[in-house]
Amino acid sequence: MGLGREEEVEIRKAPVFKPGEWVRAKRLVKNDGTYPRKEIGEPLVHKGDTGYVRDIGTFLQMFYIYAVEWTERGTIVGMRAKELISIDRELEEARAAAERGESPAGTGTEAEADTAIAAE
Repeated sequence: MGLGREEEVEIRKAPVFKPGEWVRAKRLVKNDGTYPRKEIGEPLVHKGDTGYVRDIGTFLQMFYIYAVEWTERGTIVGMRAKELISIDRELEEARAAAERGESPAGTGTEAEADTAIAAE
């Protein structure tokens, strides 16, 4: 019996994010009962929120959990890699594309690349 998709052992690979990396939430994250002083089901992180990876831990000796400080909310919430996008990498890609005279990720315009870099 093989491992299912959700049961893949992430810690066999290097972490996706590093401490200090600027990230954005891909989706709404609600309290599953493990966050103190918040009701179960209460939103902790909203889609599009930005923060910084503070630390990396593991859960069940299988998954990386990224402690992300959500600066606008003043909270630290444990997140899975599938719930995050690296803003730092997006900016690096936009900067490299702009240097080559291309638009980011092969779409859009050079002005959009300049805007992405300026947003830094």
